[in-house]
Amino acid sequence: MAYTVDTVVDEITEKMDKAIAHFQSQIDAYSTGKATPALVQDIMVDAYGTKMRLKETAGISTPDARTIAIQPYDATILPDIEKALMMANIGITPMNDGQLIRLPIPELTEDRRKDMVKDLKGKGEEHKINIRNIRREGNDYLKKALKDHELSEDHQKGLVTDIQDLTNKKIDEIASLSAAKEKDLMTV
Repeated sequence: MAYTVDTVVDEITEKMDKAIAHFQSQIDAYSTGKATPALVQDIMVDAYGTKMRLKETAGISTPDARTIAIQPYDATILPDIEKALMMANIGITPMNDGQLIRLPIPELTEDRRKDMVKDLKGKGEEHKINIRNIRREGNDYLKKALKDHELSEDHQKGLVTDIQDLTNKKIDEIASLSAAKEKDLMTV
């Protein structure tokens, strides 16, 4: 992305927001022992000679708190959906009745919960690093702009401070999302 002095903070904000949205979509896919379409909706299915998201090939519903039902829009791709669910390695065995696929959500064991929390913390750290890299990108641009006399030193320092404040805010946002999901995972 080509920054300009006038838009650098807005563009950095946009990139950081995308990183947080990506983190949110990743943690939404964690099973908390409750059925939710977010667990499976983005699994890629080989259908019609191309890869498609499950939510594009089937209706996904939760008839009860412990079951996900997947009703393909076209019954001929039912085996493809079942295969994709098996390959996704989500720890749930699909039950195909010829019309739709049911996924019974098992109770989470204490060990599984701890493993998921450990993985969650790792993903949180990855995204915090991503946020810091975006900050560095913006700061590097500002250093170059100062060197090229595109802005004054005071203006540059002000923008660097704005980017640092934004970075702190976004890292705190990731930490709070992570803490909320961790609490959700550890609640029996």
